[in-house]
Amino acid sequence: MSKRDEILLEVKDLETGYGKKQVLFGVSLEADAGRIVALIGPNGAGKSTVLKAVCGLIPAWKGEIGFNGAAIHGSTPAQNVGRGITFAPQGNRVFDELTVKENLEIGGFWLDKKELKRRSEEVLELFPVLKDRLSQESGKLSGGEQQMLALARALIPKPRLLMLDEPSLGLSPNLVSEVFEKISRINRDTGITIMIVEQKVKEVLNICHRVYSLKLGKVFFAGSPDQIKQDKDRLRSLFL
Repeated sequence: MSKRDEILLEVKDLETGYGKKQVLFGVSLEADAGRIVALIGPNGAGKSTVLKAVCGLIPAWKGEIGFNGAAIHGSTPAQNVGRGITFAPQGNRVFDELTVKENLEIGGFWLDKKELKRRSEEVLELFPVLKDRLSQESGKLSGGEQQMLALARALIPKPRLLMLDEPSLGLSPNLVSEVFEKISRINRDTGITIMIVEQKVKEVLNICHRVYSLKLGKVFFAGSPDQIKQDKDRLRSLFL
């Protein structure tokens, strides 16, 4: 079996939610090593909840979460970062009052200075626009530059799995295209497995290798992006 065919992340019959409110009802999905996996579906479907459960921000009530062959349900976010899982949430992407350099350092706060410097330099090769802005306050960057910084920071730990929650949120169409091209390049150049929650369905279907559609906390479709692209009625039904 080739490395690209190895299952890196496996979620089985996951049930979880917030407080007493259940959001996921028996969700099962997997991500092969080196692939981009997209989670699509209407608002409130439970897509972001899947990411939060995988990284340990919320507990799994039932079911199993396996990463690289080991059970990780019950693990803390810090433990999962150590295993190679990083998460870039939607919304507030950067620490506004800190510089670009300081934001990157937060991504590897447990590393020694030499290793942090080396990893920062490697990441900046992917994001040259940030190289000239290291001393600039992050809050003064454009929306697109802030998203690039959030991606760069998430890459500092050298993750095996990078999880992105709506990276296009609030960006102009031109910046959306740039962000998706960057995500595709990260996957292609580094081999990092990426799981992405996204409402820009057309764009994410163009870069992913596998897609899951969630609705009402359950998986309603699992397959290749081409299967959905060629069936507009099915795609429409997934969002109704």
